[in-house]
Amino acid sequence: MADRGASALSLPDDWPDHPDPILALNRMGSFDWDLDAGVMQMDAQAHEIFDVRPDEYDDRPECLGDRVPSGEALRLDTVVSQALKDGSENYGAYFRVRRRDGSLRWTHTQGYIRRDETGRPRRIIGIVRDATQELSDGEARREQAEQEGIRRRQTNVVQLTTAALAHARTVKDVIDVLKDTHGLTHLGATSLVIGLVEAGRIRLIAEGPADGFVPGTELTGIDEPYPMSEAVRTLSPCFIESPEEFAERYPKLWQGITGLDITSAAYLPLIVQARPIGAMGLLYSDRLGFSAEDRNILVALGSSISQSLQRAMFYEQEMDLAQGLQQAMLPRTIPSVPGADLAVRYRAATIGGSVGRDIGGDWYDLIPLPGGRVGAVIGDVQGHDTHAAAVMGQLRIVLRAYAAEGHPPATVMARASVFLHELDTDRSATCLYAEADLSTGVLQMVRAGHIDPLVRRTDGSCRRVPVPGGLPLGLSAEFGQLDYPVGTMELDPGDTLLLCTDGLVERPGADLDDGMENLSALITDGPDDVRDLADRLIELAGERGGDDDVALLLLRRRVLDGPRPGGRLRQHVPPGDPGALSEARRLIRTAVAAWGAPERTDEIELVADEMITNVLMHTEGSAVLTLRLLTGGGRRVRVEVEDSSSALPRPREAGESGVSGRGLLLVETLTDVWGVEARGGGKCVWGEFVVAKDSGAA
Repeated sequence: MADRGASALSLPDDWPDHPDPILALNRMGSFDWDLDAGVMQMDAQAHEIFDVRPDEYDDRPECLGDRVPSGEALRLDTVVSQALKDGSENYGAYFRVRRRDGSLRWTHTQGYIRRDETGRPRRIIGIVRDATQELSDGEARREQAEQEGIRRRQTNVVQLTTAALAHARTVKDVIDVLKDTHGLTHLGATSLVIGLVEAGRIRLIAEGPADGFVPGTELTGIDEPYPMSEAVRTLSPCFIESPEEFAERYPKLWQGITGLDITSAAYLPLIVQARPIGAMGLLYSDRLGFSAEDRNILVALGSSISQSLQRAMFYEQEMDLAQGLQQAMLPRTIPSVPGADLAVRYRAATIGGSVGRDIGGDWYDLIPLPGGRVGAVIGDVQGHDTHAAAVMGQLRIVLRAYAAEGHPPATVMARASVFLHELDTDRSATCLYAEADLSTGVLQMVRAGHIDPLVRRTDGSCRRVPVPGGLPLGLSAEFGQLDYPVGTMELDPGDTLLLCTDGLVERPGADLDDGMENLSALITDGPDDVRDLADRLIELAGERGGDDDVALLLLRRRVLDGPRPGGRLRQHVPPGDPGALSEARRLIRTAVAAWGAPERTDEIELVADEMITNVLMHTEGSAVLTLRLLTGGGRRVRVEVEDSSSALPRPREAGESGVSGRGLLLVETLTDVWGVEARGGGKCVWGEFVVAKDSGAA
């Protein structure tokens, strides 16, 4: 029965007298080790590998003791013994051989164990070969792989830090990225300090370890004995490799950080276009010294951080200019208005990190008007850039001028549209103008493509107020559609009017009506005070983000302590618009009742209606109705109706049907005094109604 080792390696009985030529060609020696006899025969190539002559080797393994160092022999015996015990059919091991000249050469052996039928090891047949070159090549490969790994780690650190800094827009953002736990992990440091060069000195903007600020270092000179100053002064990194070196080179700074367990530090100049903009210090508590690879990666990081800081500094400078322009275009102050609580807010958008795009054309304005009235404006010029802000500023001034001249709301809006069209810009604008008489609560509103206003009532409920509208400013003039219908409503004492731009309402992919409902719900649940409510709404807008500006104006009508003199209301009534005539009648009833003369409401309404109808029937233009409350010599309501015809009214006899010819007779009968005045190319028919005499009159 063949022994168990035959399956592993079949060799002739006289092996190794005739070794396989392949072994010789590969410079491999062979051996046959009889375990029972303790004899190990080797061929000539094996003798060469062990560097022993035939007369020096008596086929006993012990003879190799001078060639195999004791530590190597012990390790080799352990491998062989373990293979013999655990039933293995083969083993392999690397060990070193000491040659005659004392040099050590790596050797590899591979042995095949032949056992008898009981499994007892009887014989080991194997090969040996010189493995020095093999291991040298492997070591070189390992070193190369290690170097490549280091380079990959360096590249990875730089890439991770650069990627994190790519989203940093301000200097604070850059510092936050670097001081973040993950940022410091990438850098390998426990804390950092950063200083920027300003007017020949270094201003500290990141103070290093918690509770580690050193007094006197917030602002230092470039020539002072600090490592950050040295890095800026020499434009070279400053590496401190031990606490002892730190204390020796910079004793003044070391005294302030002795208790912080700093073991080493690296101070890097932050250089952009060959000019130092500052320096960064990385402080370590778990390392001593810096390898060449460490230094290379820190220099690379310093370059990346320098670019990010420079970009952030440019961004902040441009933002300061943009915000200065925005603030210059918006009203510096909002005037106090007797009878009203006011609040205005503005929030700039943040769009994709683009410098100069955090400024837009949203604006608000509040315009005191004669007769105790006030005009409230909200608008939005197309675009998010300095051009939009510049157009906005011009539009705001023009609207304010037209309103202050006394033009009715529809005329103010039409003229503003013509102005924007003639400005020869590619921008349009949406706008809403509301003119309020706080003595009566009457609101007259015109809308140019803007979203509707909202009103919160005294019971807390809030609703959207539909206002008939026209085209946006600029477009209406381009298409010749300058008629802006006027919507009228009454603002009761305690009611709040809210005007806003669409940035407070619209969201990408969301319906505008849903946005208005959500805003109404927020207003309903919001604080009663208009300033607190404005703060809350603008805070929510900031939390939701968004790529549009937000302008907001809140006006709450207060309850007056006494009657308010000198009110004035105006209403534009175009021909062929029955709704406008109905609005004029409603305006009259509301105003006269608010002025404390409800008993004369019907008379005043009838006279005004007759005057307006006369204009619409006998001229080719519109009628402009003006109501005034006059004081002095008694309180009087004055009704004025202007038109563009210079032809004066004349009395006529009523026809056979009796349906015409009675207009002036009606005016003369119902008014206390009336008359006609020339107004430029047209005229004004007016009438006055005494609603209360002076207390001293007879």
